[in-house]
Amino acid sequence: MILKIENLVKKFGQTKGISGLSFSVKKGEIVGLLGPNGAGKTTTIHIILGVLESDSGVISVFGKDIKHQRKSIMKEVSFSAGYAQLPGNLTVWQNLYVFGLLYGVKGLKQRINFLLEDLRLKYLAHTKSGVLSSGEQTRLNLAKALINSPQLLLLDEPTAALDPHTAQTIRQKIRNYVSSNRAGVLWTSHNMHEVEAVCDRVLFLSHGKILLEGDPKKLPVEYEKKNLEELFIAIANEPSFY
Repeated sequence: MILKIENLVKKFGQTKGISGLSFSVKKGEIVGLLGPNGAGKTTTIHIILGVLESDSGVISVFGKDIKHQRKSIMKEVSFSAGYAQLPGNLTVWQNLYVFGLLYGVKGLKQRINFLLEDLRLKYLAHTKSGVLSSGEQTRLNLAKALINSPQLLLLDEPTAALDPHTAQTIRQKIRNYVSSNRAGVLWTSHNMHEVEAVCDRVLFLSHGKILLEGDPKKLPVEYEKKNLEELFIAIANEPSFY
């Protein structure tokens, strides 16, 4: 088990953003965290990262309690989001070098060269990241997320606003990485086609609670829907029914 969350609760004033959330992510598994805006997806990821503090509950990564062993755990955890841009005044190479130093990556220059080649960023190595296109910035974000060869990868809308070809490339790179490294991934997305293509299991959230869980290819059939998008819309309209 790479990630285990038990009875997680997070309140914002009198409102519960997360309400007794429990789930896990295994080695080699990509788990999709789905739900409408405000369902608690990004809040969950931010609590794992330590950006937000939970009110109660336990988060274990690699079998270690994240509250007491965060520093050692975070060496093998990484994060990427479509909305999280890297420092624009640094070049592609400089951004990767700085993050590699922060993680204490051994053989850092070789690791950077490999990622630049693998993610088609080599020709942009000395370009400031602030002038990159959205697709180039997304590839740089993924390179940053992979710089430390993480065992747990947290992805929040990683392909948002990308063209279909670039999005497909990013999805395939992540699938290949998971397959090669037996890593675990927690992936949020509003793109149901993407979720069906990459996720082994999905969790539907509503108001910080899990309503449905299962194989993204089988769930629609179980609930007599044509596809995952139709199921998503039905749950968003009538969450109490499910």
